[in-house]
Amino acid sequence: MFIYEYDKTVPFNLKVERTEKYDLLSYDTVYEPDIPESKRIYTYRFHSESPWAKLIFLHGIGNGHVPYLMWFGEYFASRGIETFFMIHPYHMQRAKPDWNGGEPFFHHSPAHCIVRFHQAIKDVRRTLDLIETFEEVANLPTGIMGFSFGGMITAMSLALDKRLEAGIIAFSGGDWRWINWYSPYVEPVREGYKKYSNEWGCKDEAKCVELRSASRKKVHALKSIEEIFSLTPTCFHYDPISYAKFINQPVLMFTGVFDKVIPHQASNGFYRLLPNAKKIPVPSGHKSSYLFRRFIGKASEKFLKEHLVEKRTQNLSSKAI
Repeated sequence: MFIYEYDKTVPFNLKVERTEKYDLLSYDTVYEPDIPESKRIYTYRFHSESPWAKLIFLHGIGNGHVPYLMWFGEYFASRGIETFFMIHPYHMQRAKPDWNGGEPFFHHSPAHCIVRFHQAIKDVRRTLDLIETFEEVANLPTGIMGFSFGGMITAMSLALDKRLEAGIIAFSGGDWRWINWYSPYVEPVREGYKKYSNEWGCKDEAKCVELRSASRKKVHALKSIEEIFSLTPTCFHYDPISYAKFINQPVLMFTGVFDKVIPHQASNGFYRLLPNAKKIPVPSGHKSSYLFRRFIGKASEKFLKEHLVEKRTQNLSSKAI
């Protein structure tokens, strides 16, 4: 069994807590997490009165981003998009009380990170499984949107699960060489390299480039998802750039002109490998992209309407003919 596969027969044990703004759904994972707090997935369901699509929304690493990004849940719901805002493993209710959120994702060992990244992907697919049981939205077209780390999980989920019909990747990218050695957010990872190296002997950028060089040249020529897992070093197994060419769904990508968290080499390199994508540059940094939330929301709504609703209508019309 590949790491991205899972047992779909595991019971959800769904619980629903209703509030005026949303329903808080909680249900069991299909894996054993690092801590018991992450055994349950928490997803905020923002209801739309007359939905024309449904959307899974993924936040970035760190608890501090979650309240700001929840604005999108309310916005999309008000625009006819039933939105499911999923909390990643090791964040918020799913984390230790003293955590900033996402600590297990910051690690110098690929063997460790492969498991945690694919846990987050399994949570997305598990959420898709659950949504399919909701008769009122089950037949609506399905999209996914993610910011930063959430954009990475969005990319890999699109490659692995074709129930997702369109994707929006915001202020994200691939190619760990550029992120691990240049993003200010992953200083703990760089410290780990310096102190401990890892199972591949990666201790600095020069060694990283040497180790990744051969496989980096192969990613554009991969023939199947399974081939990703033959690449070495194994950081390619959770690198969005390895999955990019398998994302044949339409993708809208937002990039920050002044983004230092996701270096432009990481976002541009990933974008170039996407077979069906459009990019919108935003004159912001990483965090300051929130100031453009209405612009991002409107552009995302237009994209989803075009690629989820209009294309489905066109397909139905052509079948009728």
